[in-house]
Amino acid sequence: MKDFERDYPDHTKAPWYEHGDEPQCNQSANPNFYEVMDAHVKRRGFLVGGLASIATGLFGNALAGKGAMAQSTAASALLGFTPVPVSFEDNVTVPEGYSVQVLGAWGEPITGDMPAYSAANTGAEQGMQVGQHHDGMHYFPIDGSSEDGLLVLNHEYIEPRLLHAEKYKGMAMNNRDVVYDADGLRDDDEVLKEMNAHGISVYRTSKQADGSWAIVSDPHNRRITVLTPMEIAGPVRGSAHVRTKYSPDGTMTRGTVNNCAHGVTPWGTYMAAEENWAGYFANTDQLDQKPDLPREHARYGVSTNPQGGRYGWHLAKSGADEYIRFNASATGASATEDYRNEPNTYGYMVEFDPFDPDSTPVKRTHLGRFAHEGVVFAPAVEGAPVVCYSGDDARFEYIYKFVSAGVYKAGETDGSILDSGTLYVAKFNEDGTGEWIALAPGRNGLTPANGFADLADILVNTRLAADFVGATKMDRPEWGTVDPNSGEVYFTLTNNSRRTQAQVDAVNPRAENNFGQIVRWRYANADHTRDSFDWDLFVIAGTQRQSATFAGATLTEDGMFACPDGIWCDAQSRLWIQTDMGDLGPDYSGPLKDFGMNGMLAADPATGEIRRFLTGPWGQECTGVITTPDGKTMFVNFQHPGGHATADQFAAGDMGSLFPDGDAAIPPRSATIVITKNDGGVIGS
Repeated sequence: MKDFERDYPDHTKAPWYEHGDEPQCNQSANPNFYEVMDAHVKRRGFLVGGLASIATGLFGNALAGKGAMAQSTAASALLGFTPVPVSFEDNVTVPEGYSVQVLGAWGEPITGDMPAYSAANTGAEQGMQVGQHHDGMHYFPIDGSSEDGLLVLNHEYIEPRLLHAEKYKGMAMNNRDVVYDADGLRDDDEVLKEMNAHGISVYRTSKQADGSWAIVSDPHNRRITVLTPMEIAGPVRGSAHVRTKYSPDGTMTRGTVNNCAHGVTPWGTYMAAEENWAGYFANTDQLDQKPDLPREHARYGVSTNPQGGRYGWHLAKSGADEYIRFNASATGASATEDYRNEPNTYGYMVEFDPFDPDSTPVKRTHLGRFAHEGVVFAPAVEGAPVVCYSGDDARFEYIYKFVSAGVYKAGETDGSILDSGTLYVAKFNEDGTGEWIALAPGRNGLTPANGFADLADILVNTRLAADFVGATKMDRPEWGTVDPNSGEVYFTLTNNSRRTQAQVDAVNPRAENNFGQIVRWRYANADHTRDSFDWDLFVIAGTQRQSATFAGATLTEDGMFACPDGIWCDAQSRLWIQTDMGDLGPDYSGPLKDFGMNGMLAADPATGEIRRFLTGPWGQECTGVITTPDGKTMFVNFQHPGGHATADQFAAGDMGSLFPDGDAAIPPRSATIVITKNDGGVIGS
């Protein structure tokens, strides 16, 4: 596994690269999760090679005496629907007895002048519309209602050729390209539109008389974008790390980007994650004709390309301050005269109250600075500390836990409780136990003598601190969830390959961990404040021949999946698993071809049974899921439909998918779908 980090010198050529994924930045010698698993298997006396032996080694004695792996056919009390088959079609499929409608597609108006969607919308108009590339979301009921509430959703990134479809028509553009003029500069309105398509959308939605759901014009409706003023809170606030030309005292910044998954606090606020933010910046500083990046840039993958790793926003023609701040080079005499520290104001969880449209979002720095996939809170206990978890979504990064110094008091606690406490990083031991290692001044060697001046320095350099204390390197820790009934924690590990793509075959299940897995851990007495835990693997994803569940079964044809990403446990402990296999299209013939289009499955944590609940259109990623409080309406997001289309296809007018409008002249649009059960019952039952 140690050699896998060098298998793809160009990280964009890795099997599951998606636009914006950061390059491999973790060069530490810390053990990675596969080395831990190897040791776990070998310690129990099993050979690494056969699926049964690996599953037995990983899942413990539960499989002893079972012989050949059984298929998962146990009846589940939680899963009452007939699974849908793998799909290769450009549509949405759900089980028999369910219905689907589209809600809040990219470009739908929600604020201001309510401009209607058009491929020719201006940058200002986009700022009044739902953003692009939907991701994590939550439904906040109004007065407890399951028929009237605020839907809050993230917009992870953009596809410029679709955003500017009218201007880029007929041009050979891939899904990452933007247009520069002869001077290497960008059109201001294009940059503005891209910034306004990022961020978060808040809109009121209600059930109509005919049973459908609609967007409602309401004072709560709001867009939070790359331009929105934000407060910096916690130990990093005011430190030298975050002082900029915009905020010389280091207390404010502007905007949020790459908002992937999310979190909902026990006190009812929303948190948006900043995931692959580093690539939005460019730092061209050099020493002896070589890149000269400070460690808080280098360890996070800030681009040394003059155009930056993404969209070249700092090259907008006007040179306006809100654009040039993405140039993180040292251009002034001091940090307060340029934006060398601007990247240090990104990489956090951003909190705001959706019921207060005038509130200023707050970046909670004590939760750490990294590529946050999201944050998940343990059930709040009156009089006990608040506990939450977050994964760093990059290959060979870590899983973190925060424990507040203060205690939770219903009706009194607010977000400030997240500004004081202890951030921990996970170490998974070979014997199925784990421990949380504190990232705090003076603990575990985090001292000035070892390069960590104080708590602010540790938090701005969270990854380096985790490297130093010996955390376990994971393979893309993505979404997490906590079972509200058992207290068990689940985290998806999307890509867990021990081998290169060319080495994958059906008899090498370790290599078939290309398909990912889900790790689970628990505490004695369900006490999330403890420093130690027990872990196992809930499921190794794959086909019927390449998978294993903790219960000693393989996945059936109706439950096989690859690359788990989104995950959410509902009030009845039903586990919803969403997949992200990349921008797959109908002609895909790679190692994931048997899995069809991305979709969502439901699992029973008690039996290990998993059933496919839905599949989505071509090129999309299924991401974001929540129900109304009564469980009878479900919201699910589809991101980047048509993302697989080639540059030549786009030039010819083929944009990869007809979702959701069914019109080849309209660009495919990320959207939320609303799922209901025809008999009015609970989703999944």
